[in-house]
Amino acid sequence: MLRVPGTPLVVVAVHGAALVVAVGGLGWTLRGGVAEPGVALAFGVLVAVGELVRRGGRLREPAPLGAAGALAYALLGEAGGRPTSHGAAQVVAVVAAGVLVGAVPHLARGRGPEPDQVARRILTVAFAAVCFQPLYNTGVLAATAGHGPFHALFLLLLLLLTALCDAVLAALLLHARTRYPYAPLLRDELRALLGIGSAVCATGAVIALAVAVAGLWALPVFCVPLLLTQLAFGRYASVRRTYRQTIASLARSTEVAGYTPAGHAHRVAVLSKAVGRELGLSGEELTVLEYAALMHDIGQLSLVDPVPEGATALLPADEQRRIALLGGAVVRQTGVPAAVAVVVERQADPYREQPLAARIVRAVNAYDDLSGETAQGALRALEHLRLGTARDYHPAVVESLVRVLARGGVAGRVPG
Repeated sequence: MLRVPGTPLVVVAVHGAALVVAVGGLGWTLRGGVAEPGVALAFGVLVAVGELVRRGGRLREPAPLGAAGALAYALLGEAGGRPTSHGAAQVVAVVAAGVLVGAVPHLARGRGPEPDQVARRILTVAFAAVCFQPLYNTGVLAATAGHGPFHALFLLLLLLLTALCDAVLAALLLHARTRYPYAPLLRDELRALLGIGSAVCATGAVIALAVAVAGLWALPVFCVPLLLTQLAFGRYASVRRTYRQTIASLARSTEVAGYTPAGHAHRVAVLSKAVGRELGLSGEELTVLEYAALMHDIGQLSLVDPVPEGATALLPADEQRRIALLGGAVVRQTGVPAAVAVVVERQADPYREQPLAARIVRAVNAYDDLSGETAQGALRALEHLRLGTARDYHPAVVESLVRVLARGGVAGRVPG
């Protein structure tokens, strides 16, 4: 497998493993023939439809219906009371074919699935199929768990392990691409399992059990609730994107009015999130940090005379505090969570009295205010931050900022 320049080796290894598994499954299935073609076609269509109705956006699982169908096929031992004989290789082949077919319309519009997501789908389904199909086909599962509640419990346990496998892979790929600390990324993925991830796993188990008793007619009945859930999550993601765009537009008002340099709020938000991840923030904490970083300078709109270059970091402490309080008052009128206003209000406090998000926004804002466009300016800004660690800037935040910048930081703001 060719490596795209700049792609981390871990990502290449995961993609390569998924490609080998998919090609191996397809080749083995074509060589030996498809077992139960009708069942295979039904689940292949389900996976394709799940991928086809995938919505863009920031869903943690872009195609939950397809994922549930893939897991159900991996855990299928009977169809309408008749034992199935497909193995793990055919499961991988059917899922891979379904993903490819369902992705064609998206690829035609330039919005195909992310390679990382496809690789995770292939590897996690292969894991579930390898754990289940040999045990079922050899009769070991029937001899130990039977066909009652212990069988269902075994399926749920296996789905839990599969979900954990997917979370580990997702965090590993993101860690390799961003070099953010692995533990907070894994914690984010594990939290996601409590949302749409749990619905995917539960639906996968229910579909497998229902098809075993009622046959393929159970597929549309049990897939409709997850399809509706997928559509609801799509709408929710769309609302969240619109909400963030509104906040970003409001944050740019200081730039339009000439109070701050162009792109300042965006740079502070991006760099603050990177530092926040470095310090272990995740989930809603990162969202609050991002919103506060975007709106941290909005108090300047209340000033009669703009601060030169919008650089509040060089103002006296009392003036910084006054601007921060004015900004917090404005933020409270926008309808964003109160935690965002608290961060904006307290960004000028001594760091020992600040919440972590406020410490991050203050340090990153000062760095962007003072760094300019040159490496020398960036180094001077970092020197200013380190000299201010006695009162103004938390030492751990400053060192985390240095590490983020050393990895690349934000374009145009990286020290040499």
